[in-house]
Amino acid sequence: MTAAAAAAGSLAVVGLGPGPAGWLLPEAEAALALATDLVGYIPYVARVPERAGLARHASDNRVEIDRARHAFALALDGRHVAVVSGGDPGVFAMAAAVIEALDAEPAFRAVPLRIVPGLSAMMAAAARLGAPLGHDFCAISLSDNLKPWDVVLRRLGTAAEGDFVLALYNPASKARPTRLGDAFAHLRSLKRGATPVAFARAVGRPDERLHLTTLGDADPALVDMATLVIVGSSETRWVEGGAGRRWMLSPRSYGAPR
Repeated sequence: MTAAAAAAGSLAVVGLGPGPAGWLLPEAEAALALATDLVGYIPYVARVPERAGLARHASDNRVEIDRARHAFALALDGRHVAVVSGGDPGVFAMAAAVIEALDAEPAFRAVPLRIVPGLSAMMAAAARLGAPLGHDFCAISLSDNLKPWDVVLRRLGTAAEGDFVLALYNPASKARPTRLGDAFAHLRSLKRGATPVAFARAVGRPDERLHLTTLGDADPALVDMATLVIVGSSETRWVEGGAGRRWMLSPRSYGAPR
């Protein structure tokens, strides 16, 4: 590390996981303990406990690049900054914005940067559901804030034709109330109505809720931004467990006889 870098402080992009403190990875916990400044979206900053000496810089949604620039500026001023994301910072989260800011501003290269992984929402949801991601899968965000909706539909169609399991992030919001219904309508033209579908809401939190259904019966009205939607492949099926529990399975062997 150069003397300039040492004087610049540091920046860590930290994944907080889906919510429970027990799901925060040890490296992420250590990065938060070393931070002098916390930067992030308001709900994620609020998840980090208060402590003496920790300055908090919370901001609203849709300002990711500004947030990343602010974090670099703090680090250049000698602060040790943790930029926090829910889940994993590399999955539809702040790692991309931080690297974009770095690419646009050569002065930011003086800041030692690391990306600290977190448990992603799709992995937490998959654990609750059983093994829906046991075979090939795609993660697709249904948000069209940063990409055109026709691109979303094209990617959904291509993934469906490839028979991937789909993990759908950002399925609905007040500004986008119809997008999940539009996505289901598109998928119903390409996949069987009996395809297993799961809504995994607020996994790991007190208001956690799992709803198991099919593509034909899936009701978008049950979904909000705290929900991850998993749509199975042609191989995905329900497995009966004890006490009336059903598990979601995408077998590791494709096309194997049942």
